[in-house]
Amino acid sequence: MPNHTFPTQRLGVLLVVSGPSGSGKTTLCRQLADVGEVVYSVSCTTRAPRPGEVHGRDYFFLSEQEFQDHIRRDEFFEHARVHGNLYGTLKTYVKQNLERGADVVMDIDIQGASIVRACDDELVQRCLTDVFILPPSVEALKERLSNRGTEDDEKLSLRLSNALTEIAQWHTYTYALVSGTREHDLDRFRALLVAERLRVVRQQN
Repeated sequence: MPNHTFPTQRLGVLLVVSGPSGSGKTTLCRQLADVGEVVYSVSCTTRAPRPGEVHGRDYFFLSEQEFQDHIRRDEFFEHARVHGNLYGTLKTYVKQNLERGADVVMDIDIQGASIVRACDDELVQRCLTDVFILPPSVEALKERLSNRGTEDDEKLSLRLSNALTEIAQWHTYTYALVSGTREHDLDRFRALLVAERLRVVRQQN
């Protein structure tokens, strides 16, 4: 007999977003969260806050010891050391949102993304998709990083070197979005999310 039951609810989309510093990935994630489309997964980090950043909104700023305590208790969904600092995402925060049908966007580096892909949790695998945000060119990336004015020349050079290494991994993602204007980027980013919401694997009776 054919199955005549209809999907009545869905699991949330776990949208993993990576890209080098200056690609615009964080802006895109924040824009979707600001209009209520997604829950922005706030990560923990041991780096110092930048001007204007707020604890609990931009990151949970932790000491090295606090971060290591979370690791020992196996409370991170993923964690990695990037640019000399630790970053990680708490498990319960992500999974509770997915189970209630809320879409979660994770702004994480390529190391963290690979850990998420390798996760054997059934819920994670049903909900997961990923996208890499690319700058329009290396020259544009250099300009964006320089215009931030938050780092000295040595740190800027390190970020650019790391960015070029990260860019080489774009082909390992499901989607690749080459940044253009903010408006165009947001339109394509939202379209990607809408399509992922319709995938059968996420529908439930």
